[in-house]
Amino acid sequence: MLFPQNTPTRSLVSLDGTWDFCIDPGRDEPTLDGASADLPGAEKMAVPASYNDLSQDAAVRDHIGWAWYQRWVTPSRLWAGQRLVLHFGSVAHHARVFIDGAEVARHKGGFLPFQVDISEFVDVAAPFRLAVAVDNRLDWSCLPCGEIKEPKGPQYPDGYRQQVIHFDFFNYAGIHRSVHVQVLPPVHVVAAQVDAQVDEQGRGQLAWVASLSDQAGLRVECCDAEGRIVASGSGIQGSCTLDEVHLWQPGAGYCYTLWLIAEDADGNELDRYPVRTGFRRIEVSKEQFLINGTPFYFRGFGKHEDSTLSGRAHNPVTLIKDLKLLGWINANSFRTSHYPYAEEVLDLCDELGIVVIDESPAVGLWDHSAPVFDCGKVGDDTLAHHNDVMSDLIARDRHHPCVVMWSVANEPASWEEGARPYFEAVVAHTRELDATRPLCCVVNTSAQGDRIQDLFDVTCLNRYPAWYSDPGRLETIEPGLLHDLREVHERFGKPIIITEYGADTVAGLHNDPVTMFSEEFQVEYLKACHRAFDALPFVIGEHVWNFADFMTKQGITRIIGNRKGVFTRDRQPKASAHYLRQRWQEASRP
Repeated sequence: MLFPQNTPTRSLVSLDGTWDFCIDPGRDEPTLDGASADLPGAEKMAVPASYNDLSQDAAVRDHIGWAWYQRWVTPSRLWAGQRLVLHFGSVAHHARVFIDGAEVARHKGGFLPFQVDISEFVDVAAPFRLAVAVDNRLDWSCLPCGEIKEPKGPQYPDGYRQQVIHFDFFNYAGIHRSVHVQVLPPVHVVAAQVDAQVDEQGRGQLAWVASLSDQAGLRVECCDAEGRIVASGSGIQGSCTLDEVHLWQPGAGYCYTLWLIAEDADGNELDRYPVRTGFRRIEVSKEQFLINGTPFYFRGFGKHEDSTLSGRAHNPVTLIKDLKLLGWINANSFRTSHYPYAEEVLDLCDELGIVVIDESPAVGLWDHSAPVFDCGKVGDDTLAHHNDVMSDLIARDRHHPCVVMWSVANEPASWEEGARPYFEAVVAHTRELDATRPLCCVVNTSAQGDRIQDLFDVTCLNRYPAWYSDPGRLETIEPGLLHDLREVHERFGKPIIITEYGADTVAGLHNDPVTMFSEEFQVEYLKACHRAFDALPFVIGEHVWNFADFMTKQGITRIIGNRKGVFTRDRQPKASAHYLRQRWQEASRP
């Protein structure tokens, strides 16, 4: 699957904007005829956006089950004789797509794209009704995982149910990324796998595998950032060598463009599609993560795709602000916690030289009240879906030089015996897909309790001393972390990134002496953690949790969301942001 783009041979029609929307009252299956009839009592809904925060009705915000989106599309006569592909950037979490009442596609998973060829369903001389049924329910076969429970008791109405989730972010739903109709020539490039590596002699090694919609030749041109052709080749599978290559570097993103050009037997151009990539070399040792032979220290954050009003939807305004704030605070990296972000995010990180740990949506694979791997809740269906997601994620993102590592999961129940064979299978599958990048799995277990970290190349740990344990006891942070991290490194022998650490902080709340939830406490908390990190040469990164405050489900520990951000949800800095800016500006490590 290729990202939708306008090219000399392709055109792109955006379907973003205002759609009709309504909640479906059905419990398990839709009961409204939203596929072929007008939606009853429809309200207007923005696309892309989470529907939850755009209504004044709590029943919409907290809805469990199906909802309908619908709009009319007027084709152009210029579409005649072309292939029409309907592309969704993401729909959370299950989607059924209809054209004039006919179902044309189904998709499971809320964070990766899907598309369908609709050429046979569209009469270019007449408008057509496009409808999407969206289901936000999560079960143990989904990523993220969840479960529907139906509690009984006098306080619960008949048929009452709850969506139980084991992750700490709001379960936003809807059409979260752009919708497009791609107008393609009859013979076109369907998919491409592009790998750009640097060999031991410093030469660029470029390889590609492509597929076409019909029989044709394929010519390949590699252009540098100035548009000069620096290498070429032919065939749906091939490779070429660049004797001199401009490296992609952290903080200095340099990209090449590989043009895939389909041709007929006479050399006439049928289709032209660009894939942008970059050359850099990744290596991992016992105490280092090296990019292009230079040790790299991760400075940055775990983030969320989360903003006021838009919810989890891709929002270019928020994206640009976030990237500018990353530059202001002197960060060099982030993790796409806890799911793949929009492709537009990675495109800009390629350009800007921002390093990314690309994470799958495998979060919630635990339950505080019962085993999940050992009792079969997380089983064969989950594993099959997990492997499918890794396949789709790597197919989408492998050409991005900013992506330096795949994260296969966040905080699974890695202490359970059943976690071992599950992640052995995920790791084997992922390494077969891409042997060029290291793998990690973010865990919150102790050195002795974890059963899976030896499977990975880098140890990624979430740690909250003096917060969830010994709350408020800042004096316990440094000695506790020193002991903990030394023990982990001694057992697994891998470099360590602290992928989460932090403290909830209410902006504007001050207290002296410092107490929890105050801005002063957050600063002192981070300082204590950093004293431990700086004393340990095998710690190769610090990702503060979180970049910005974000929405969660309601709970007694959440004051309208998680407040661990160093920026507020509307992207204003807390005191900790100024502290981090100075620390990272003066950083002695690369």
